[in-house]
Amino acid sequence: MVHELRERKDIPAEYKWKLEDIFSSNEEWEKTFLEAEKLIGFAEKYRGKLAESPDLFVECLEWSDNLSLNIEELYTYARMRRDEDNRIAVYQGMTDKASMLSVRAGSALSFIVPEILAMPEDRLQDLRKDPRLEIYNHYLENIIRQKDHVLSLAEEKLLAEASELASAPSNIFSMANDADLKIGYISDEQGNQVELTKGNFIKYMESTNRRVRKEAFQTLYTAYGRQINTWAAMLNSSVKADVFFARVRRYNSAIEAALDNDNVPLTVYDSLISTVNEFLPQFHRYLRLRRQVLGLDELHMYDIYVPLVPELDTHIPFAEAKAIVKEGLQPLGEEYLKVLELGYNSGWIDIYENIGKTSGAYSWGTYKSHPYVLLNHQDTLDSLFTLAHEMGHALHTYFSNKNQIHLYAGYKIFVAEVASTLNESLVIQHLINTTKDNKMKAYLLNHYLEQFRGTVFRQTMFAEFEKMTHTALESNQALTAEYLSQIYRDLNHKYYGAEVKIDEEIAIEWARIPHFYNAFYVYKYATGFSAATALAHQILKEGSPAVDRYMTFLASGGSDYPINLLRKAGVDMEKPEPVRQALEVFTALLNQLEKLLTNW
Repeated sequence: MVHELRERKDIPAEYKWKLEDIFSSNEEWEKTFLEAEKLIGFAEKYRGKLAESPDLFVECLEWSDNLSLNIEELYTYARMRRDEDNRIAVYQGMTDKASMLSVRAGSALSFIVPEILAMPEDRLQDLRKDPRLEIYNHYLENIIRQKDHVLSLAEEKLLAEASELASAPSNIFSMANDADLKIGYISDEQGNQVELTKGNFIKYMESTNRRVRKEAFQTLYTAYGRQINTWAAMLNSSVKADVFFARVRRYNSAIEAALDNDNVPLTVYDSLISTVNEFLPQFHRYLRLRRQVLGLDELHMYDIYVPLVPELDTHIPFAEAKAIVKEGLQPLGEEYLKVLELGYNSGWIDIYENIGKTSGAYSWGTYKSHPYVLLNHQDTLDSLFTLAHEMGHALHTYFSNKNQIHLYAGYKIFVAEVASTLNESLVIQHLINTTKDNKMKAYLLNHYLEQFRGTVFRQTMFAEFEKMTHTALESNQALTAEYLSQIYRDLNHKYYGAEVKIDEEIAIEWARIPHFYNAFYVYKYATGFSAATALAHQILKEGSPAVDRYMTFLASGGSDYPINLLRKAGVDMEKPEPVRQALEVFTALLNQLEKLLTNW
């Protein structure tokens, strides 16, 4: 058990990951760095010559993959070493070197796709008859399918240079939001004057003291309101950039252009919104229960974060957390549990916090070694769920790496959160079903319902807002502060319904959401969560057939388009059923919580 913050050297080796499985020493890393530099120099051997012969074409693709693999190894090792203790200069330097080498490698590889697309169709088809190119079929098809949206070399160069200008609204927003914005001060629960920041805002919104919640809420939005026209100008410019690039690339809309990168049809986006809208009455039931449990005559926007059940004083040492997670994942079968145990005991996980260590948690790794998980375990229930989440990522990567060539081992962001969220879903449902403590059960149910609120309902509202803003601008509607606030206010009325008093301040929440500068991204949170919940439900209900489909999905990596991979797993995201199935789980959880709290 670790309580105090220690130097890394004072943490026992059994609590640390083994990065030596990537490179046995820094000297070996340096040797590979020099080899990668040499590989970059081979670009001239292939540039302008891909159409000449199958031999050169195959050789070039193999060179490209080998270079990418080396860069992955170099950067991952250096960055993860730095994450162990960010104060160490040698790993700061190695990370910078690897990052710069990655840029050089990207530049060296940049000719491949344009040359493939520039080939006459009959020549490309002749080259693809070579049996050695069979494994590249999906890779080539993915390039060819976007051919209509790729411009001439000169035009592509202009667009590449213009992309820096197009990122200006996002960069300006980051500087204004993160560096320059001063929100103000509030009185905390003890009456002390404290500075309100974006970092501690949610903490005060979760306060059991309603005065503190209201004051934090009003102070935050007053600060954003002072520059409301500036925020609107930034977002308007960002949406204009999205629309510009979509039109130049001959897409019908900005949303079509954004979804095409993952080959996701617009029906997926629209189906998510319509199905979530269908279940808004159930969400309103949850909000009504919140008002009743909190004993409020009126539920305001500043009342929706405070927990219905106070956080329990749980103490779950890491060994116990591992055992609980493993028990919760029993439905996934022997093969999955065997690899989970391998990850527990083979230097995959860096467990405890130390001075200088990167905060938070993630799963990463390399194709040649194995996945890794960085934690900052605190012996809490939340840390237990973090372990389940990150091991979901790690095992997805393990099975993908084991079954796919390097080219297809990586998986798209559209499916990246499925395995991690499914693990959390199985573990939390296991705890709900096995706990004898009604207070703990109510806490777990509330925790799970809050995940639905934040990830499905809230992110879908964001997705609907993004679609509305882009559609409006494409129809020549100016995105003024007044217009943006009006449509955002209307969406809040729809999503939160009559159960919540829609405070006027919430109309300008759009001004503080950084995701809106990376348009049509947030919907993936909702679709990923829905797919994972639906798959977990199938696994618990069907057993082996659903597990087999899911294990095939984990092993598929990026060998097919995300929609196809999920369809094979048992969820067709073009149809409403997976989202509906997930929201039926939400309804069942709500039924349980209502019954528990009513009979408290």
